[in-house]
Amino acid sequence: MSTIHFVGGEKGGVGKSVVSRLLSQYFLDNGLLYAGFDADQSHATLTHSYPEFTQPIVLDDFESIDQLIELASEDDEKQLLVDLPAQSQRFLDRWLEDSGVLEICAELGLKTLFWYVVDGGRDSVMLLRAFQQKYGGSMPFVVVRNFGCGSDFSDIDQVIAEAQAAQLLAVVDIPALHPATLQRIDKLGLSFWSAINLKSADGTQLSMMERQRTKVWLRKASQSIDAALQQL
Repeated sequence: MSTIHFVGGEKGGVGKSVVSRLLSQYFLDNGLLYAGFDADQSHATLTHSYPEFTQPIVLDDFESIDQLIELASEDDEKQLLVDLPAQSQRFLDRWLEDSGVLEICAELGLKTLFWYVVDGGRDSVMLLRAFQQKYGGSMPFVVVRNFGCGSDFSDIDQVIAEAQAAQLLAVVDIPALHPATLQRIDKLGLSFWSAINLKSADGTQLSMMERQRTKVWLRKASQSIDAALQQL
């Protein structure tokens, strides 16, 4: 049974692309059939980091995004991931509603999972509340608390407690990676596998301690992701 993973959060700067890359690396590390779809045309971070596994997708073009269902319904079990840009929920909503996406997924035996990334700020709180009210009863989702972009998630936790959404599978905590290390990974356009494993003496890869920090961070994040996916 294939699963379509949406990685969003509506607010910019909460680390959606980081979570998309973490999930991509998790699927690849675990030998799962995986395909990424980059809907963030302005940054295309997922495409730069995992070019051999990623293709562009246009959210407001039904023919473009319909391919998710076509690919997911093929025989092989796949993990399809969509990296959503900020302020794109309205386009996804229109596709989900006008095309009856959740209904056909149920008919075909396909799973959907929304990874909602938050930073704990006021905007994230309001947007998460709106998302839960709209999809809390119809689409399984995970709240991702990104400690690389925030430290106080008490208001987010209150929203989760108030909603008691039946479809909330888990709360995933992504630890903070040293900012300079993450910036170098992004600047070099590295996958997280490359960041950990590639070495060079000319400064074109991470230093030994940068690789070590990334390795520890990736292990902790992967453990949290794995615990969430066990609930699906």
